[in-house]
Amino acid sequence: MMPTKHLSDELLIDYAAGSLSEGWCIAIATHVALCPACRSRVLAAEAIGGAMIEAIEPAAVSAEALEATLARIEAEPLQRAPKPTASAGTLLPEPLRSYVERGPGLAWKKLGPSAHTVVIPTSDRTTTVRLLKIPAGAAMPVHSHRGLELTLVLQGAFHDDGGTFARGDIEEANEEVEHQPIAVAGEDCICLAVTDARLRFRGVARLLQPFLGI
Repeated sequence: MMPTKHLSDELLIDYAAGSLSEGWCIAIATHVALCPACRSRVLAAEAIGGAMIEAIEPAAVSAEALEATLARIEAEPLQRAPKPTASAGTLLPEPLRSYVERGPGLAWKKLGPSAHTVVIPTSDRTTTVRLLKIPAGAAMPVHSHRGLELTLVLQGAFHDDGGTFARGDIEEANEEVEHQPIAVAGEDCICLAVTDARLRFRGVARLLQPFLGI
C-alpha cells in the first residue's frame, strides 16, 4: 500500500536544496525512501534547482572574497541531506537504519504508562530525533506544539483529527495543531518523530512532562 499522506512542497524543496538541518533530513529522507510520489517530487525539485543555477550569469569575485568563503566552509561544513534508500520490506529504511545501528539500537525505554521510546543520536543540536512505540489501541496524551513536529509511521497506524496514518505516511504538526494520536488496533504503532521544541501537554500529562523528556 502506497503512502497517502505526504510532505508539503515547502519542506521538500528545502530538503532538495540541502537547507534543512540533520534531524529534518532524516525524517524526510526516510519518508522519501517509502514514498515513490515524494521521491519523484524531490528529483523534480533537484532538477529545477540545477537548471536555475546553470542559468545564473557568472560574476567575478575578488581573491579575498573567495578565501573568506572557503574559510567559512571549513569552519562550518555544509550539512548534506541523507540519501534515501527504498527498503519497503524492512522496518527501518535508510538512512534511519544506519543512525539506529550507530546509536543505541532498538533499546526501548518506557515513556509514560504504556509507550516506549528510543532517542537517536545526531550531530544536530536544533532537533530531537526519536522512535516511538505505541501499543495497539493505546492513545498518546492530547498535546499541541511549540514548534514543528514530523511524525513518520514505520509500522502499524495511528489516527487523529488529521486522518489515519499508516506505514510511510508522514504528518506535519505546527503551533496551530492540537491532537491526540491513537494507535489503530491490531498492531503496535512505531513512528519516527522529529521535533525542534518540547510538546505542550494538558492536565496530568503536563505534570509528568519533566520526567518524560518530550
